[in-house]
Amino acid sequence: MNPEPVGLIDSHVHLQDEAFASDRARVLQRAAAAGVRWMVCNGTCEADWPAVLELARGHSGIVPCFGLHPWYVRQRSDQWLERLEHYLGAIPSGVGEVGLDRWIADRDETAQEQVFLAQLELARSLRHPVMIHCLRAWDWLMTVLRRATPLPASMMIHAYGGPVDLIQPLADMGAYFSFAGTVLDESKVRARQAICQVPRDRLLIETDAPDLLPPAPFRQPKTAATAGREVNEPANLPAILGGIARLIGETEPRLRATLWDNGRRFLGGLAP
Repeated sequence: MNPEPVGLIDSHVHLQDEAFASDRARVLQRAAAAGVRWMVCNGTCEADWPAVLELARGHSGIVPCFGLHPWYVRQRSDQWLERLEHYLGAIPSGVGEVGLDRWIADRDETAQEQVFLAQLELARSLRHPVMIHCLRAWDWLMTVLRRATPLPASMMIHAYGGPVDLIQPLADMGAYFSFAGTVLDESKVRARQAICQVPRDRLLIETDAPDLLPPAPFRQPKTAATAGREVNEPANLPAILGGIARLIGETEPRLRATLWDNGRRFLGGLAP
């Protein structure tokens, strides 16, 4: 008899997203059937933190994270940091999704950096892991991280799209690197080069559901749909894992075991 496969950890999702409003229960059922044992659900703004908390309290396989995403810094209230600390204290959780972004045109870089640094300090004081978003801001991210006090808990760069030459400096700071199914798109040359260079003990995978839908061969034919369009979901993770195993020249069972160990280590006590 073959042994039971090692469980999977989807390192970055947004299950609170409205894209799942009509199908969320089935999405969670499909994830469980696919062997996805843990899903790290990231809040992005004050408005969705209550939904993340409710999901985590209702489903034991959801690891909650609360953070203010750089896209939403303009909408923050005067009490945003106090509210964030409240949610982080309400349940075992991580800090995320937080970070820096120069892709959006209408941005306030001063506010982005202030908000990011405040959340890093909160993660440091609470000893919580951090889920970092970075888009077209890699030099800026490195400057901020080098200036900040080192984090006592881990940090993860979600959907890593940075240059290969930053992998080792970030790893030296304690970073983990998560890749979504989009790395299986042959046009994503830089991400495909990067994933092959990530130390195996720092590699994680994610769906970023409902976003970053992988190429067609790496997703289920039946996935959640909103307004007639397909959206990504955690049940696609096994196919993504298989594609990544082939991309980096690893056997699927061995990579699955490595990712499980990495995810548990990154999350610490958040995924018992």
